[in-house]
Amino acid sequence: MIELPRTVYDDLVYRAYDGDDHEVCGVLAGEYGTDRTVVTDAYSTENVAENPEIRYALDPEEQLEVIERIEAQDLEIAGFYHSHPAGPTEPTPRDVDRATWPDVSYVIVALDGYPYVGSWRWREDDETFEGERVRVCKSLEDTSRTPGR
Repeated sequence: MIELPRTVYDDLVYRAYDGDDHEVCGVLAGEYGTDRTVVTDAYSTENVAENPEIRYALDPEEQLEVIERIEAQDLEIAGFYHSHPAGPTEPTPRDVDRATWPDVSYVIVALDGYPYVGSWRWREDDETFEGERVRVCKSLEDTSRTPGR
């Protein structure tokens, strides 16, 4: 399960809309657990993919800067996010090919119709994504703050 405060959830949806027909992407910060992750913030990064309408690629230098900033705040990498401006609501074969961080959450904001926010964990051994429950909380105080339980 991944827990998102309402402010982070809304921010991800607004960022996806702001991307218009381009995929947006970024890094999720918080408390990582193998079965439960609590997100405290989302950091956007530039999408440097050659075809940003159908692909995403985090700018490597910016990604490193964001990761260092997250770690300096004594937080963990909770996962990554990107949008699918025209769907689908689940990871694409390209998403599977690009996954590199085992067991972290990969959040997708799909905008084909109503906004949909889903999350999957990359299972490297099986080379597949496993769906996980998304819990939206009123605030950070409403999250369990106990990852892995």
